[in-house]
Amino acid sequence: MEPATHLIYLHGFRSSPASAKARRLAAWVAAERPDLQWLCPELPPSPRAAMDLVRAATADWPAATSAVVGSSLGGYYATLLAQERGWRGAVINPAVEPARDLAAAVGEQTGWHDPQRRFAFTSAHLAELRALGRPPIGHPERLLAVVAKGDELLDWREMTSRYAGCALRLVEGSDHGLSDFDDHLPALIDFLGLRRQSGPCMHSSTTPGSSTPAA
Repeated sequence: MEPATHLIYLHGFRSSPASAKARRLAAWVAAERPDLQWLCPELPPSPRAAMDLVRAATADWPAATSAVVGSSLGGYYATLLAQERGWRGAVINPAVEPARDLAAAVGEQTGWHDPQRRFAFTSAHLAELRALGRPPIGHPERLLAVVAKGDELLDWREMTSRYAGCALRLVEGSDHGLSDFDDHLPALIDFLGLRRQSGPCMHSSTTPGSSTPAA
């Protein structure tokens, strides 16, 4: 596999590029792969607008060496994008049925990292999610799913079922935000081909038994 040349991170609902995972990945890119084209956009609340933004921003990215990472709702978007573009992707506690799960969120919302940021999430946005649908995963070998059994918002069984056949890291415990993200970052980097072939290695700090890699 050729080393990746382009990488985009897609944050979750109410999240932002200021999330811990986005900042940690950005720091790794700056330290280890400053040559990598890195993008972590602020996604609008409209799912249609979010996907339009991401598609436009990456329209000329090469299929063979581009990759996407997404968390929660961003994992749902990342799955769609990876399927459309033929990219490799990694999803972290990805939303499987976001229209169903976000129905209770209709109304005024605040940003998770900036409570001063307010936005309206509407029934029209739910309709946009339903329109995006849940197409089958045509190339499961291109996706890595990191799923925490301790996710307090999403059902890990539903996530593992959706990503059956994909590479899977099933994490005992943890939480929806995957607060032990550092433990899984080396596996994500390797799966996406983010290392330089002759570059420095990053060693995993995973505690034995903290996650269960599977095919």
